[in-house]
Amino acid sequence: MGIGTLRRAVFLDRDGVLNEAVVREGKPYPPATAAEVRVTDGAAEGLRRLKELGFLLIVVTNQPDVGRGTQSLAEVTAINDRLGAEMPLDDVLMCLHAGDGCECRKPRPGLLLEAAERHGIDVAGSYLIGDRWRDIEAAAAAGCAGIWIDYGYNERGPACRPAAVVESIRQAVTWIEEQESRSCK
Repeated sequence: MGIGTLRRAVFLDRDGVLNEAVVREGKPYPPATAAEVRVTDGAAEGLRRLKELGFLLIVVTNQPDVGRGTQSLAEVTAINDRLGAEMPLDDVLMCLHAGDGCECRKPRPGLLLEAAERHGIDVAGSYLIGDRWRDIEAAAAAGCAGIWIDYGYNERGPACRPAAVVESIRQAVTWIEEQESRSCK
């Protein structure tokens, strides 16, 4: 693809952004099954609005429980399929590794860079919405704007400054819309 044909995307973490995370002792976990999935309030509507703005919608998610053997790939895929049936997602990229040694596990930018190569994405003109420090640091490493949904989890925050800190996916989508309206003036 030539430089003029690059597309823009909103990269999305899955658990805590598209579906509610299961929080135990202040830490977020994925749902165990597709039946347990609760779509985050405002996610489906927000993603439709982002689609109307012309963004590709790409899920980038760490799913280390598959690598640990505590969740099956079939169940993770069923969760992704359920979310894809309810929202206009263009692709889902997953890191299934249990450790931090791979290039695809966030906070490394591998999933974002793979998506950029696969879909011809202008990463610098794109956004990432996430609820964990790993998401925001992956956005910074890839060179896109990270929007942190801060749920106050019992874990450290991002080491780098997010482009925005919000309380919900609705606020994240509104922030992106505001940035886009400013750039069109």
